[in-house]
Amino acid sequence: MSAGADPGPIGVLDLQGGVQEHLDHLRRIGVAARPVKRATELVGLAGLIIPGGESTCLARLLHIFDLDTAIRTAHGQGLPLWGTCAGAILLAHENVGETPCLDLIDIAVSRNAFGSQLDSFNCEVAVPAVAATPIPLTFIRAPKIVRAGAGVRVLLSLEDYIAAAEDDQVLVTVFHPELTPSLAFHRYFARKCGLSVNAADVDPDWTPQSWMRGGAAP
Repeated sequence: MSAGADPGPIGVLDLQGGVQEHLDHLRRIGVAARPVKRATELVGLAGLIIPGGESTCLARLLHIFDLDTAIRTAHGQGLPLWGTCAGAILLAHENVGETPCLDLIDIAVSRNAFGSQLDSFNCEVAVPAVAATPIPLTFIRAPKIVRAGAGVRVLLSLEDYIAAAEDDQVLVTVFHPELTPSLAFHRYFARKCGLSVNAADVDPDWTPQSWMRGGAAP
């Protein structure tokens, strides 16, 4: 990218999961964003979010639409990526007991490690690298990151697993920041993409239905 060039929007993979919620959070921090359904729509992005959903289904759809190859190519050309929950599974080098999908960050994940939907939970924890104050987190049938390889920085460890990690180009979180009022992780990823953001860590006007008011998608 040449000096002074438009850095482009952040894309949100629009195959399944909390697409509109991510777009809404990006809008709240003043970042241009757009849904991505086709490989050609990766062109010109500053970064790409791969949201939660059902990882097996998402992996199949990525292959059907040739997005798996396109995302690997874009990553090789410098595109920053963020996978939340199922997105973290798709990006992992190792998926315990299963075949990995994109294999773009050296972590091992254990899919559905917390059990059923009934084992979903909320908590609030400090993530000093991301925000100065504790961040609310929502876990929904979350995976666990059980290993981080060389070059991977652990941002958050909880009990016997890693909940957030990154390397220079990829961010992974096993929880859903888009389902809380916190904007901290979206601000963190936007900065990882080279974008300037000035929004506060928390939007007091956010509600779980905020994305339904319109304006979340371009």
